[in-house]
Amino acid sequence: MEDLHVLGVIDRTADGARVIYLNERVAADDSILAATSPVSPSEVYRMSAVCESSRCIHFKEERCQLASRITAMLPAVVEVLPACTIRSSCRWFAQEGREACLRCPQVVTECDDGSEEYRRAALGGSETRL
Repeated sequence: MEDLHVLGVIDRTADGARVIYLNERVAADDSILAATSPVSPSEVYRMSAVCESSRCIHFKEERCQLASRITAMLPAVVEVLPACTIRSSCRWFAQEGREACLRCPQVVTECDDGSEEYRRAALGGSETRL
């Protein structure tokens, strides 16, 4: 993926997974990704990259359908916009505004303990992960 960065670290508690956002942009280079061994980087980090638009399975009708589903189907988990290093270039924020940001901290790639609503929002009829 182009311009891959670590957006935050995933905190897993009994209440569920939440992203703890970094205060600065950190490139997801080989050493950062290898540091999570023996688990996969997506179990430890929430990452960001440039939107791949039509090359992404979630992109249809000129919109990110994942952002639309998350905003429509998931509850807000924060009341104030989280500090974010990518908001100025974020597809989700540009498309869905602050409503996406209020749900963003709960979005993680590896989430086997998510609710049925979370799985429906993530998968949207496909068998991929976030």
